[in-house]
Amino acid sequence: MLCRAMQRETNVKVSGLCHSVQGTAGMLAEWIGAPVDEVTYVCAGINHLSWYTEFKWNGEDAYPLIRKAVRKKKIYNAEQVRNEMFLHLDYYVTESSGHNSEYNWWFRKRADLIEKYCEKGTNWNPGEYAYILKEYQARDKGGAWEKDVRKWFDEGAPFDLERSEEYASHIINASLGGAPFVFNGNVPNTGLVTNLPEDVCVEVPVLANKRGLNPIHAGALPPQCAALCNAAIASEEMAVEGALRGDPKLVFQAIAFDPLTAAVLSLAEIKKMVKLMFKKNKDYLPQFKSFDF
Repeated sequence: MLCRAMQRETNVKVSGLCHSVQGTAGMLAEWIGAPVDEVTYVCAGINHLSWYTEFKWNGEDAYPLIRKAVRKKKIYNAEQVRNEMFLHLDYYVTESSGHNSEYNWWFRKRADLIEKYCEKGTNWNPGEYAYILKEYQARDKGGAWEKDVRKWFDEGAPFDLERSEEYASHIINASLGGAPFVFNGNVPNTGLVTNLPEDVCVEVPVLANKRGLNPIHAGALPPQCAALCNAAIASEEMAVEGALRGDPKLVFQAIAFDPLTAAVLSLAEIKKMVKLMFKKNKDYLPQFKSFDF
């Protein structure tokens, strides 16, 4: 939504980056025993709901190996939500189980489903309630993060200059005339994903070189993958429009059509919740002249 607003309303050349694409590719490669440098893939969709429409090991389709791997108990338990999605929807999605449990109707609408799918995963962010908040609170307990920062400065604030798997340095290097670099970025949909709406923010392969950022045509998503992306896009488009206009009712309607919200709350309950959220955050929302709707 942030990228969509920037790309729509400004001339700033902006692309959002999420490390879940290369991170998940590495995870899948590990599951099938493939060196990551022997894996190639095509990944497209929207942020956190991008799909590996191709995943190959040395040029051969690796999806049969992935299907075999996720049926192993240890691997299945690592990513219960995403593995369930894969086993039923046939393509692997990029973002963690915890986040993906928030983007659909299937896993968080009943207490028994939350217990079954969202509390016992062994990978990062399985879907446990307030997982990230608890991580931050644990870091804050007893001033642990302050002690770590002071220790780091006492040691001379050494920087590890080895390149990580993050994209930014590669993109900057390529744009300044270094080696061209392909990454997955969030860009306007100019026919790049043919069964998602025109101009919305999509996540597709992008070639960075001296000419700048050059998005690559990804074609159509499988229909079941496009359906979930389109549900999220509908809410996101209303949210962006509501934020830019300062229209609280449109923001409410965006939330009303969010798949998980709609699965567990009535329209009246959603309206009450949104009004409370506006009230709590009014100091940060100057474009809204009123919160009545």
